[in-house]
Formats: sequence, structure tokens, C-alpha cells
Amino acid sequence: MDRRKVIAAIFWILDNGAKWKDLPRHFGSRSAVHAYFQGWAQEGVFENIMRDAGLLVEERGGYRLYECFIDATFSKARGGGDGVGVTKAGKGVKIMVLVDARGLPVAVTTGSASPHESTLVQGLFDFMLSTDTPTRIVGDKAYDSDVLDEDLDDECIELIAPHRRNRKPQNITQDGRRLRRYKRRWTVERTISWFQNFRRLCIRYEKSTTLFQGFLHLGCSIILLKQVYG
Repeated sequence: MDRRKVIAAIFWILDNGAKWKDLPRHFGSRSAVHAYFQGWAQEGVFENIMRDAGLLVEERGGYRLYECFIDATFSKARGGGDGVGVTKAGKGVKIMVLVDARGLPVAVTTGSASPHESTLVQGLFDFMLSTDTPTRIVGDKAYDSDVLDEDLDDECIELIAPHRRNRKPQNITQDGRRLRRYKRRWTVERTISWFQNFRRLCIRYEKSTTLFQGFLHLGCSIILLKQVYG
């Protein structure tokens, strides 16, 4: 097959969110396109593209890691498969994303929806696109965890997150002046909305985490390359 048609078909699936069986015929054989995508995802091609896009960002001005924001979004899993967890909203996975002060993805990963978000933060550092470490990470109340705070402190990263209501006054660790940075948490929410524009990331049809991550890495690459080339 023409590789350009294959890539165009993968972009169409990512943007439209349709199943492979609904791929228009003018892209060619559906099974062949899916086979190409499956092979590239398993070989780590899309992850390499994402990492190369991150290097381009660093070469063109770099990430602004003095203030990073973290959040997660839920993606329903219609077909089940590995890495799927059960929540009140149903079966699905969580897409974890860490962005810099401009909202550019610094790290992305997926995990089961069952564990608490604070336990999935460390997995993000396996997908860091920057060679530098963030100075501080800002999150919502879901990341108010003493264990997470200590783990990040060992890596010289400051965690800023509002306390939950059930925290006792003698255990308060956050300073009001630092919490002012929380007002800019809309930065990561905007990035998540960019991801959700790729409708294939809103619902996971793939039974393989590797294939779903292939779409996630491709979407992340597009966001980064838009920043580089405009």
C-alpha cells in the first residue's frame, strides 16, 4: 500500500473516532491499514515520533518547567482488554498528562481507571519528553497525598495541591502563597480538551494498551508539532 494513504487513514481514525470497519474505502484495505498501525505501535514508532517532537520543542525554546500542571481524563473502554479498570462511570482507562507552563505535554501515559490518580504519577516519569526535571507540579485535591509529596520531594520537585476537607489542621503542609499557582490549573484542562478533540482518545476500542497508547502518542506529537511549526 501507499504509505501516505496509510498515514492519512490513521489520522482519520484518530480524528473521527470511528472503528476500523468504518474506514472509508478510498484509503484502501482496512485490514492492511490496521496491520500497519498495529506493527508500528508495537515497534514503538509513534512513541519515537512523540519523543522526537519533544526534542524539537527543546531545540526551539524548550519547555517551561518552572511550573507544571498535572491532571487525568477518563476514557471508556468498550472492548475491554488489558489495563482496563472498573469505576462508578464504568470500565475504562485514565490518561495521565503533565504539561508545562504553556500547556505543552511533557509526559503522557495511560493506566487502569481503578487506582487513585496519586498512585499513577510516578509512571509519568517513564515518558518524560524533556531531559530536565520540573521545578514544581500543581494538581487538584486528588493529588493531596503525603506519600506522593515525599516521593516528589526526594526528586527535588515541589508538589502544590489544595488540601482535602478531611485533613486535620495539624497536618496542613500547603502555604497559601504557593496555592496561588493553582489558579492557573486551567492550563492542563485546556490541554486535555486538545486531546479530546481526537475523538479516538475519548473511547478505547482497542483491547491492547499498546495500540491505544499509539493513538495517544500520535495525538501528543501533533500538539507538539503545532507549537513548533505553527
